[in-house]
Amino acid sequence: MPNTVAIVANTSWYVFNFRAALIRNLLNDGNEVIVLAPYDRYAEELQRWGVRYCATSMHNNGTNPLRDLALTYKLYRLFRCERPDVVLTYTIKPNIYASVAAGALGIPVINNVSGLGTLFIESGPVTRLVQRMYRIAMRRSAKVFFQNNDDMAVFLDAGLVHPGVTERIPGSGVDTGRFALAEAGRNSKHFTFLLPARLLWHKGVGEFVAAAKALKTKYPHTRFQLLGFLDVANRSAITRAQVEVWVHEGLVEYLGVTDNVVEPLGAADCVVLPSYYREGVPRSLLEAASVGKPIITTHSVGCKEVVDEGVNGFLCAPRDAEDLAAKMERMMNLSQSERITMGLRGREKMIREFDERFVIDRYMSAIQEALTPHAVFGVTTA
Repeated sequence: MPNTVAIVANTSWYVFNFRAALIRNLLNDGNEVIVLAPYDRYAEELQRWGVRYCATSMHNNGTNPLRDLALTYKLYRLFRCERPDVVLTYTIKPNIYASVAAGALGIPVINNVSGLGTLFIESGPVTRLVQRMYRIAMRRSAKVFFQNNDDMAVFLDAGLVHPGVTERIPGSGVDTGRFALAEAGRNSKHFTFLLPARLLWHKGVGEFVAAAKALKTKYPHTRFQLLGFLDVANRSAITRAQVEVWVHEGLVEYLGVTDNVVEPLGAADCVVLPSYYREGVPRSLLEAASVGKPIITTHSVGCKEVVDEGVNGFLCAPRDAEDLAAKMERMMNLSQSERITMGLRGREKMIREFDERFVIDRYMSAIQEALTPHAVFGVTTA
C-alpha cells in the first residue's frame, strides 16, 4: 500500500547526491516522497523527479538552543500538517530535531548516522550535550542505521540508542553501473592525484598540500588536484583565498565543483582522502574504487573500511603529511599493471560489499517493518 515518506536532511544537495536511488525506488513503488531541507539549486531537480519539496531552513554550523528549539517546532508543525507515515533522517540536526518532532506525533523514524563529524573527535561539554540530545531523540526510533561498526559501538557503549534497533549498512552505497570501470593507462610522467571532498581541514586537505609540496621537488610533473565545495558552513572550512594561494604557488589545481564526478575520477591515477574527520563511509572513496582507481586514505573510522591494505590501496597515519607523502610516492613507483590490478580489486570489493542495492533493500525493508502494526520501537532512558 502506498505511503508518504518524509526525508529530512541539512541540504537539498545531500538528498540529490546521496539518496537519489532510494527516492526513485520509493516513487516507483507508488509512494509519495516529501523532502524537507534548506533551499538550494538542487531543490528544483528534486521536484522534477516528482518529489514534494518543503523548504526548511536550518543553521548547520554550531548549536544555538533558541534556533534549534524553533527548528524542532517548525518540523513538528510540518509533520502535523503533512502527516507522513514514516520519517527518514540524515545528518546530525535532522537526526536529533526531526526525531523529537516526529516522535511527539507518534510517527516512526528511521535514522542514519553518517559519521560523527568533528563533535566526536575530542570530548568536551559540547560533545556531552550532543550525546544527551541523541539519547533523547532516538529513544523511540524504529531503526538506526550506522555506516560503520566503530560509530555504532560509540552509540551503544554510551547508551545513546537501544541495541535492538541498530544495524550497520555499507555507507550510502555506490551505483556500480554509473560508476563503471574507467579506461586505464596514463602517462606516468604526469601522474595525477585527486582529492575529492568538501574542502575542510579535517578532510586532510592541509596534509595533502604539504605532501604535494614535498613531492613536487622530486617529481615536478606530478599533478595534485582538489575537487569539491569551498566556503561551506563549517568551522573547519578552508577559504577560497587559501586555495588560491596554493594554486598560485603551483602546488595544486582546483577543479571546482561538478555533478559529474565520474570524469575527474576516471582521469586520475590515484584518489586520495587523508581525512581524520569521523566519516561514515566516504562516498568519494566508494566511487573512486568503483571506477577502478587505487586509493590512499587514512586508518581512520569510516575511511579504513574502503581499503584493504596493499590490495586496493594504501592506508596512512592521520594528520601525518610525511607518511602520506611516503604512501603517495610508493603508489607512483608501482608499475602500471600493479596499479591496474589494485583498481580492479577495489571494484570487485565495491560490487561485493558496497553496491547501493544493499542499502536500498535494507531501507525498503525497514520502512515496511516500521509501518507494521504493533511494531516495537526501541526505548532508552533520557
